[in-house]
Amino acid sequence: QVQLVESGGGLVQAGGSLRLACAASESIFSISVMNWYRQAPGKQRELVEAITSGGMTTYADSVKGRFTISRDNAKNTLYLQMNSLKPEDTAVYYCNADIRPNFWTTAKPYWGQGTQVTVSS
Repeated sequence: QVQLVESGGGLVQAGGSLRLACAASESIFSISVMNWYRQAPGKQRELVEAITSGGMTTYADSVKGRFTISRDNAKNTLYLQMNSLKPEDTAVYYCNADIRPNFWTTAKPYWGQGTQVTVSS
């Protein structure tokens, strides 16, 4: 069973930086779009950034110019570089990807377990 394993969350002061990573637990046939979502307490989960297999990206206006999404297709790993963090960035961050585990299966969405990011003022 494929799993997405996240790392890199933590506590940081406003203006600081963190780098999140999300790696697939085993060899994958293909991964198409990969996404970072976040969910703050009492709020709905929102899409933060997305990246296609070809490297095209989409950003939420709230993080444009501060966050950078990237991926290493050879390592099946997704990254999120977060700079100039603000208290309103505090949330649980989830990675999500459309994964085709092997040649004989169709692609379906997978989710990571979430990693907490807390930004203090």
